[in-house]
Amino acid sequence: MRFSEAWLREYVNPSIDTQRLVHQLTMAGLEVDSAEPAAASFSGVIVAEVLEVSPHPHADRLRVCLVSGGSGEPLQIVCGAPNVRVGMRVPLAIEGARLPGDVSIRKSELRGIASFGMLCSAKELGIDDPQAGLMELPSDAPVGIDVRDYLKLDDCIIEVDLTPNRADCLSVEGIAREVALLNALDWAVPDVPAVPTTIREEHPVSVSAPEACPRYLGRLIKGVSRTVQTPLWMRERLRRAGIRSLDAVVDVTNYVLLEMGQPLHAFDAAKLEGGIHVRYAAPGEKLRLLNGEEIALDSDVLVIADQRKALALAGIMGGSDSAVGDGTADIFVECAFFTPSVIMGKARRYGLNTESSHRFERGVDPELQTRAIERASELILSIAGGEAGPIVEAASPPHLPRRAPIPLRYARITRLLGMSIERPKVAEILKRLGMTLADHPEGWSVTPPGFRFDIAIEADLIEELGRVYGYESLPRRHPVMATAMRPVSERILDLDRVKNLLVDRGYQEAITYSFVDEARQALIEPEIPYLALKNPISSDLAVMRTGLWCGLLDAALKNTFRQQNRVRLFEAGLRFARRSSGIEQRKSIAGLAIGAVHEEQWGEAARSVDFYDVKADVEGIVKLTGREAGLEFVAAAHPALHPGQSAEIRLEGERLGWIGMLHPRLEKQLSLEQSVFLFELDQDVLLGRHIPVFHGISKFPQVRRDIAVIVDESVTIDRLIECVKEADSSILRQVVVFDVYRGQGVETGRKSVALGLVLQDEAETLTDARVDETVGRVLERLSREFNARLRD
Repeated sequence: MRFSEAWLREYVNPSIDTQRLVHQLTMAGLEVDSAEPAAASFSGVIVAEVLEVSPHPHADRLRVCLVSGGSGEPLQIVCGAPNVRVGMRVPLAIEGARLPGDVSIRKSELRGIASFGMLCSAKELGIDDPQAGLMELPSDAPVGIDVRDYLKLDDCIIEVDLTPNRADCLSVEGIAREVALLNALDWAVPDVPAVPTTIREEHPVSVSAPEACPRYLGRLIKGVSRTVQTPLWMRERLRRAGIRSLDAVVDVTNYVLLEMGQPLHAFDAAKLEGGIHVRYAAPGEKLRLLNGEEIALDSDVLVIADQRKALALAGIMGGSDSAVGDGTADIFVECAFFTPSVIMGKARRYGLNTESSHRFERGVDPELQTRAIERASELILSIAGGEAGPIVEAASPPHLPRRAPIPLRYARITRLLGMSIERPKVAEILKRLGMTLADHPEGWSVTPPGFRFDIAIEADLIEELGRVYGYESLPRRHPVMATAMRPVSERILDLDRVKNLLVDRGYQEAITYSFVDEARQALIEPEIPYLALKNPISSDLAVMRTGLWCGLLDAALKNTFRQQNRVRLFEAGLRFARRSSGIEQRKSIAGLAIGAVHEEQWGEAARSVDFYDVKADVEGIVKLTGREAGLEFVAAAHPALHPGQSAEIRLEGERLGWIGMLHPRLEKQLSLEQSVFLFELDQDVLLGRHIPVFHGISKFPQVRRDIAVIVDESVTIDRLIECVKEADSSILRQVVVFDVYRGQGVETGRKSVALGLVLQDEAETLTDARVDETVGRVLERLSREFNARLRD
């Protein structure tokens, strides 16, 4: 919200300077982004009238002008502006003037002709104005007056960054109300007298969706002039608010929007067919907007229509078919209150962002419409002329917002603010805020005004008291906190230790949104019901993630698009799912790997990462917990993973997570040109830790026996090792798989697995007989369980 400080001070003028005013607004929660001069610094520039214009004898693009400065003899000025003409009034920088950029004006010669000053454009005066050529001043501008005084350029443009709850300050009147409140000044809404109606004609209006538009007003004004120029004072106020002047009628509606915070719109009455009707759009109905774009309307979009077609997107933007143009003589001015929830999000849906939608989405005072349309009518008639008809209103009082009284306890104020404010001061602040007060046994019953949509509970009222009383005036107390040392359980593994391990293994931590694209979420985990957001940031962040793979895949995809072909990412965060018992949140840690196993080097042959590389990373994580003996990788199907390279990870009988290669179908849909390997682990299952227990080291030597057994291809290494351990656990210390062979000498469908058995006793040295007996039991059990035979 940009506004002119001079305009504000016409409403309320506290005896404070600009710096103090800016500080007050910021400390009251209306953060000031900037406070800039309305124009750059310059001096010696006056209003002048062009008396004569003649061609330059030595230059085709220059003109020799005779200019009156209001006193003394006319001055000869050489000018190159194409719009210079006799009778126009323009800024004249006389000799000795100083312009922005430290430009000094003195007598000069241009192609042999003397020039005693300079006629100026807005740009040369440091004024932000899009018009080209000389800055044309009104024909009644007093010749000889200083331009800074005439245009009131000793002004400051203040820009306030308002939070969405403070829609009441999206107007100069709203800011004035706040300034008066902060400085304890009396202030009341300026009275707007009703415009006399000089014609009886009216345009009928009707509303078929009163819950969306509880109040709609309109007025027919006939005979407006389209050639009249908007007054300079209004153009300047619009310019300083960042709005470009277009024509008198549009400028008036924009001016009232800035002044009061109420959007209005003017239709060309000749282009309306029948009465105005406020309704929801028919599915597929088309509307061409003022910006030239044609859109297809959805059935939940509110429109302003006549009896044949839609004329405007309600509360957002008008249509081009009914727009005021050069041939317009009669206009229909509309002013309405729209329910904020109906307008909310609709502008963004069509890629629009207008001053009207910005205000209607946040809430406009439902009692403001009559006053606003009277003010707009007054300005249109005084500037563009014409005759006004009566105001036509369609209203549904039951659907208008009703502000319920809020009980405010005096004791609660002290408790929340940490200090006591005198009761009379509380009542004074609330009344200046526009609240209606009634006595209550514990304090007051407070009814907020219509323009404060954000005040609904007791805490909101107390926040207002603290804000107005001054946050800097609240007491500062350091909290009393106990510093007792709390024990840290060794049975819980620190998540940072897991992260450090992954970083050591070449991964980088990623932080992604908890919101993901709905279509991608459905591809990765279609069986898990997800949560859809009611008001998403964007269409590709519309649902809550049920796992961390969506965000990691998106990050990997962006890396590969930037020629990063080796990617290692991990993320720790929450995943969300809808369950019959409610919303479930669980902590996970997930990883992704793409590309070569090692960064580019010369020491060994390059190869791409595979399932077992990522499996080793997961095993390394689990080893930190001391529970690697209970780790299992069970072949299982996951909709996002390759059916031949996916496994469910189990830890001591509990599901820990999943690991595998991304399904080729998803790989193609995501435009990934390399194999992607993923894992995801449940933190609650993972981080439980076994406390290490010391066992004495045997003083007797180890014995190792290597055997090679031939088994079916379907027999997994895990099952082999488990079977060996079950054969004799008293002296068997370790089982090592050091070779797997397929080929000559081994029949098709079978494989040779070489096992190293490490044997040791705690009490005595092992004899050959005992070792042979143990190896025999192992072979016998392998033969019985897997039909294994010793390889020749």
